[in-house]
Amino acid sequence: MFISKFVVNSLDEITFWSRIMKEHSLFLSLGFSYNDDRLIKEAQQFIDLFERIEQELSSFSKTSDPAEVAKFNIQVYEAATAIWGYKRKVLGLTLRSEIYSNNYPLLLDHTSREAAYFAQRLKDLNEGKLVPLPETIIRENVFFLRIMADHSKFIGHLLDPSERKLVDQAREFSHDFDELVYQAVDLDSMRPHSETVPILDQFLDQNRVSVKSLRTFKKTAAELIESCKLKSNIHPLLADHVFREADRFLHIIDMFEDSLNENNM
Repeated sequence: MFISKFVVNSLDEITFWSRIMKEHSLFLSLGFSYNDDRLIKEAQQFIDLFERIEQELSSFSKTSDPAEVAKFNIQVYEAATAIWGYKRKVLGLTLRSEIYSNNYPLLLDHTSREAAYFAQRLKDLNEGKLVPLPETIIRENVFFLRIMADHSKFIGHLLDPSERKLVDQAREFSHDFDELVYQAVDLDSMRPHSETVPILDQFLDQNRVSVKSLRTFKKTAAELIESCKLKSNIHPLLADHVFREADRFLHIIDMFEDSLNENNM
């Protein structure tokens, strides 16, 4: 039985990121003030949209026709670009003080970056880009390291100030990932000379250590929130959401390392 890598990768991206987009819509709706009913309704429309995508996704499998999956990718790409536009619109309204909500501008920017990433991944897959190039390895790490830095900042701000030790830990993670972002940006600016297997291998190993540590911190926080042992404004679903994204980053690091090893044989 023939199994297409294109199909497997496409369904994997849609499975993970469609859920993330749906949850973003929920979190944003919870952050709006009661009189932002139009924006809340739009957020609900995106929840419904990505739920329909998840339902349609269940009709595909790893043995599905690649041509049909490519069509589905286009459909989901359009949904990802639409929610990107919505998030950027809300960011603009917030920065111009046309609305007041509990959605930080950085949160709005953060979630829109993830929507743009999702859309780009689908576009790359439909263009046949299945093997990560050294440039891709560096730039995706820049993207995910920044996501992890943002998460650390959000957690620090949403914890109750009396949770002093955890707040301090979140700040330490924020500083650590900011440094890793700067380091990754430096590596990116040194391309193509930085695109050697030894340098990229060390780069991935270093990032993996920090991401594993942050993932453990997120898992502990999620468990404490679920058992009502932690004082915070963090929704249990949000705690699980950021944990899954750290886990996703580790999966991608491993995939990149496997690719480096295969190409170096």
